[in-house]
Amino acid sequence: MTTLADRVLAALRANHDTLAALVPNLSDAQLKGRSGAAEWTVAQALSHLGSGAEISRKPIAIAAGEHVEAEDNQAIWARWNAASPGDQAAGFVKYNAAYLDTVDGLDAEQRDLPIDLGFLPEPVSLVVALGLRLNEVANHAWDVRVGVDPSATLEPGSAELLLELFGGPLAFLLGFSGKPDQLEQEVRLAIPGGGITITDTITVTDTINDPTATFEGPAEAVVRLLTGRLSAEYAAGVSVTGNVTLDELRKVFPGY
Repeated sequence: MTTLADRVLAALRANHDTLAALVPNLSDAQLKGRSGAAEWTVAQALSHLGSGAEISRKPIAIAAGEHVEAEDNQAIWARWNAASPGDQAAGFVKYNAAYLDTVDGLDAEQRDLPIDLGFLPEPVSLVVALGLRLNEVANHAWDVRVGVDPSATLEPGSAELLLELFGGPLAFLLGFSGKPDQLEQEVRLAIPGGGITITDTITVTDTINDPTATFEGPAEAVVRLLTGRLSAEYAAGVSVTGNVTLDELRKVFPGY
């Protein structure tokens, strides 16, 4: 039976395969060009994903019983930041493949072990660890691809899966990233396949009763809204009607 963890892993693999096919064809100029994350170049976005793969693999490997050499995250980031754009891009492919291979190699018992990510109050399940990684990979993969192709979209399967995760095991993320106090009124926003309720908290659900507003656009655009990637530059064909505007929603979801 396919589990949620299996589906997340498949989405991670799909994003990896897309980027691994793209990276060797990027010119130096493209690597040094602006990504969808305005403060990063394409190479820097790939570097962030690569260092993240290196760091994220370790707690999963440790939980599975592998001996892992200790290295401070700051040292890892410094090493990646010092690399050339070409090495940052190639390094992403290498380290992200190693992350996926580690997860693929887990047996049934290891998949049930708690994973201490180091930055959360307590260890998490594998699906939470993978879901957090998918949130990073899918969004930063878009940052990379839109830096090369302005019409790029978030990988559709990943977008639908992330909405499911935001409504379940990753719901806590919206408590960190969302700013519901930016609105003076309650919003019940209808989105493809469900809704987003904004009161003093933010909740993603697969149904919505009595919506006060409607988001017109694909699911991938909803995820980009939630992660601060739906600026006017990348919002063609998207609109919001009702008791909230798209600009107001951008303030609620400033991104990361």
